[in-house]
Amino acid sequence: MSAMRHTETAAADTAPWMDLRQITVCYGSVQALRGVSLRIVPGERVALVGANGSGKSTLLRVLHGLADANGGGGLQRDRALRQAMLFQRPHMLRTSALNNVALALWLRGMRWRDARLAALTALQRVGLQGIAAQNARTLSGGQQQRLALARAWALRPDVLLLDEPTASLDPHAKREVEALMADFAASHGSGGPAHPVTMVFSSHNLGQVKRLASRVVYMEHGRLVADLPVHDFFNGPLPEAARLFVKGELV
Repeated sequence: MSAMRHTETAAADTAPWMDLRQITVCYGSVQALRGVSLRIVPGERVALVGANGSGKSTLLRVLHGLADANGGGGLQRDRALRQAMLFQRPHMLRTSALNNVALALWLRGMRWRDARLAALTALQRVGLQGIAAQNARTLSGGQQQRLALARAWALRPDVLLLDEPTASLDPHAKREVEALMADFAASHGSGGPAHPVTMVFSSHNLGQVKRLASRVVYMEHGRLVADLPVHDFFNGPLPEAARLFVKGELV
């Protein structure tokens, strides 16, 4: 089954930051990804959509180096890239919100004093400076996700990967996190203005996909079925399963 693609998404004139070629990933007898090819170029905002079990999370883990391919041409990427990944339920260390960010910077080689100052700036960026001293594990789900975003932003990533970042949040927290995602996607990575932040995120919220994505990848049973600009995905012809998914008839 060949994927429905649009020529604009191929980005043939732009060198990709990430290039997956016919990747296959197996967990025991389960094939999580089946011959997936995907090119991601600087500044894109790529939404991964599809039913549960379609392979979205595994694809994100491959892109971040957390899962190895069992077959295919492998993953080629710019080794100079800084990457950060957010999970649906981010891991919080049993220490203050400030230290949760500062420790990530200290592990990257920053002096502890400088790391704490940079961490405070990051907390201010996400509106959490008022709870800097609070134990991160006592924060609400929305606050923890904003803290995870602060931790990622402090690292000045060129690529931000997010796995269902608002799935378990209430409507108000979802709006806050989504606004931060849009803000971060409009910023620049470690290379300054020449390196716009590239964002790849999975989501079941199609309204969120419309608001945030420039490109939509629809997955089904580990395969990439459609890869289209966001306007074409929601307004053009689609494979039957993707069409039913957009209509809400396929869960």
